[in-house]
Amino acid sequence: MLPPYPDESLEADETLRKPPKANNNDFLKNALSNFQYQISTHPRFWLFTFFLFFQLVVLIFTRNSPFPFSTHSPPHHFPSETALFADIQRPPHHDPNVIYPFGDPQCEYGRVYVYNLPSKFNKDLALTTCDDLDPWKWQCGLVTNDGYGKRLTDLAGILPGNLSAAWYRTNQFSSEVIFHYRLLNYRCRTNDPDSATAFYIPFYAGQAVGKYLWTDEIENRDLLSNKVLKWVQRQKYWKRYNGSDHFLTLGRITWDFRRLGDPEKLWGSTFLNRPQMQNVSRFTIERAPWDANDISVPYPTGFHPHSEKELREWQNFVLSYNRTSLFTFIGAARGDINSDFRSRLMSYCRNESDSCRVVDCAVTQCSNGSSEIQKALLSSDFCLQPKGDSLTRRSVFDCMVTGSVPVFFWRRTAYTQYQWFLPEKPGSYSVFIDPEAVRNGTASIKEILKSYSKDQVRKMREKVVETIPRIVYARPSGGLGSVKDAFEIAVEGVLKRVKDENEWKEYVDMGS
Repeated sequence: MLPPYPDESLEADETLRKPPKANNNDFLKNALSNFQYQISTHPRFWLFTFFLFFQLVVLIFTRNSPFPFSTHSPPHHFPSETALFADIQRPPHHDPNVIYPFGDPQCEYGRVYVYNLPSKFNKDLALTTCDDLDPWKWQCGLVTNDGYGKRLTDLAGILPGNLSAAWYRTNQFSSEVIFHYRLLNYRCRTNDPDSATAFYIPFYAGQAVGKYLWTDEIENRDLLSNKVLKWVQRQKYWKRYNGSDHFLTLGRITWDFRRLGDPEKLWGSTFLNRPQMQNVSRFTIERAPWDANDISVPYPTGFHPHSEKELREWQNFVLSYNRTSLFTFIGAARGDINSDFRSRLMSYCRNESDSCRVVDCAVTQCSNGSSEIQKALLSSDFCLQPKGDSLTRRSVFDCMVTGSVPVFFWRRTAYTQYQWFLPEKPGSYSVFIDPEAVRNGTASIKEILKSYSKDQVRKMREKVVETIPRIVYARPSGGLGSVKDAFEIAVEGVLKRVKDENEWKEYVDMGS
């Protein structure tokens, strides 16, 4: 049985899932009335106004000074870079001898407290054999090397020796392990919960449900998730905002935790349907388009640079690599699915062997970042990215990490998923082709891709390569120096969201 996901007919109309818009006139009237009420009845309103005015004056007079304020943009607003490899930068290194009257610029959105959960919710779920998650045979080493997996040893003949060391056999479902490890060593972690902006729940929900997804033991899929919710509800800091300042990572797609949304009510757990989870933010490799608490983060690839220098060397390597194929397709046909689009692409590529390079995952082990995959991606200008068993697939990020330009057939495979990480303009780094036009023969993938000039392809590749730091998870616990990777962008984004929401709640409470 395949995991359920929304019907692709909803693809063209995202508004079907959006809540109705409020009446703007009513909103303005209510806001003005509330404002007048605050002025007339609450002296504290004037104190709050004075505080805001004082902050504005300080910011104006210190804007051009060497005073240690952070000046980088929030993680979900990316500038339109002009220099190649321009990344989101960390603020200057923390100086313990400097007093920061408005907070440490290294942690401008606050700090994270990581709960010390009982080990049955994370460490005890660690897999030691491949058979533990049969019948789909997850690879061994889901938690090896803190979630990064074992070193890849068969790339030495393809990559320069100094770069092959950055590659690992990383399981695509290991993000909950990687985020836990990185947060335990995060520069903005605090051991004092009273000083925390947000609270992290290190529950390995993906591993908890994974071993029961293909069995009839439906009650076991909910067993640990129910217990962890009871545990966290007893915590003092959960009760403060009813969990809205809490977050966690789901190692699998969101549909694996929404059994009540499954028409047959058979697939996955009910974790995200529980009332306690309605305020909690969660990182997931594929989000539900209507749920603002789902935050999609990149699938873990096998590339985990150890330093900024290693990252730059890799970017230069893939940017200058001699590509001899127009496009590639890496995947497996699914004969059990009617009108399977991947089967069509597989046949098409084999018939266009002069332009397309094929890696059949029914023959080649594609989940472990093999040398055949790397050869195909590095050698191709474009990589075809249909939806997987759900709308997203890890191959999108495998493709981009090698500097190949992704070709999408469903917008929700990437465009509406990873807004914090991918470039704002889809056409700057990718190509979109209507799948129906491919099915009915009115569009030729080869001719569409050939229509792009060398200069256009070069510019798209440069944008893809520029994006690499934002879609990879660095190996060092402290990250990549001044450059932010996917982990840092994700966590800082949640911290900013929680900080903004908490400040608004405090303002409302002050006026009531």
